[in-house]
Amino acid sequence: MSTDAIIHKLGLTELNEMQQQTYNAILHDGKDVVVLSPTGSGKTLAYLLPLVELLKGQESSYVSAVVIVPGRELALQSSEVLRSMGCGLRSMALYGGRPTMDEHRELRKIQPHVVFATPGRLNDHIDKGNISAEQIKYLVIDEFDKCLEMGFQNEMTRLVEALPRVRRRILLSATESEAIPRFVHMGRTVYIDYRIEEQVTERIHIFKVTSPTKDKLNVLRDLLFSFGEQSSIVFLNYRDSVERTAAYLKEQGFVVGVFHGGLEQREREDALYLFSNGSVNILVATDLASRGLDIPNIDNIIHYHLPETEENYIHRVGRTARWDKEGRAFFILSANEFIPDYVEDDVCDFEIPQPVPTTVPVPKMVTLYIGKGKKDKLSKGDIVGFLCKKGGLRSDDIGKISVEERFTYVSIVRSKLKQVLRNVQGEKIKGLKTIIEVLNRSLI
Repeated sequence: MSTDAIIHKLGLTELNEMQQQTYNAILHDGKDVVVLSPTGSGKTLAYLLPLVELLKGQESSYVSAVVIVPGRELALQSSEVLRSMGCGLRSMALYGGRPTMDEHRELRKIQPHVVFATPGRLNDHIDKGNISAEQIKYLVIDEFDKCLEMGFQNEMTRLVEALPRVRRRILLSATESEAIPRFVHMGRTVYIDYRIEEQVTERIHIFKVTSPTKDKLNVLRDLLFSFGEQSSIVFLNYRDSVERTAAYLKEQGFVVGVFHGGLEQREREDALYLFSNGSVNILVATDLASRGLDIPNIDNIIHYHLPETEENYIHRVGRTARWDKEGRAFFILSANEFIPDYVEDDVCDFEIPQPVPTTVPVPKMVTLYIGKGKKDKLSKGDIVGFLCKKGGLRSDDIGKISVEERFTYVSIVRSKLKQVLRNVQGEKIKGLKTIIEVLNRSLI
């Protein structure tokens, strides 16, 4: 598939300037590349498109390119972006929190051309011989500043030294670290710097909302009521505060996802999946959600707690107005709180419309769990066909589908949930009996 065809498949009209320059540098310059560009500007696609061209026609069963990322969420999302391009390259995400042996079995089955991995887990696979370092020709380090900030320098040093055949190195970041790490062994280098002087893009509008009390929950509730079905991330600085705030919003009837480092891996992945496919319209999170999440249609960012640093502020706000879209960010301020000095953008007062609506806005979509997956030879086409034929849906009633090894998630319009569950009761998919139920019934 050509680059133009991939761009069209992804629903884009053309690449932005940073993406075009990065594409040309990686594909035609022959040098190592460093890309500095704001959050939300499309850096993942900027390196994946030329990487696809470099690996086009790949027939081997070896890993030819590795992409180092700071966390499992970015690994999973980046791998999904490559799969959605439909370019024929196989990929896999590798990260901690699950047995290495399970990943090894999957590696042997998938035989990926590209892996997206956290540093320690990739070192583990190379040490065990699960991945041949001799075959790796391209090294990408995405969010390299974040990798260093999270203390991965030793792991990355050992990893780079274990990759003797790397031809090209590509580093990407939204902010510049003090210097390119020496261990990366950059050769002749092209620097692509698209950082802008403004803290945040002019497509993001910043507001402040005053809370008459130190506890801001009632103001948050009313603010979310005013947003209707729009998608919002509420940022807090502590895990227990996230849990308390989410519990309050759920009591009020909102459909809420929770995201912080204290959750189990599966819980975090499910929360992101439900939020990204429109089954949850409010995500309550720590700053763990401020980086590495590429969800294109987030309308509002809410600073329930003030960002602790300017960098946290920039990355939080960068979750909205992705690509060419617009977005809003809100500071909820109690009597003794003020807009931080580092905020350079114009901040306008926001009055919550009165009277406050009393009907809780619910998401348009809901996610079904189907107890069969890839091991049962199930495909996205099988799911669409089953839900249309047996469930009575139209194709435009069906949203994001994720076919995993042993199960499948599929989002459908919420208004037809009862109809679908009634119609598919006792029906088989490809001759197989299976469980079909709502994923996380507490979010209905």
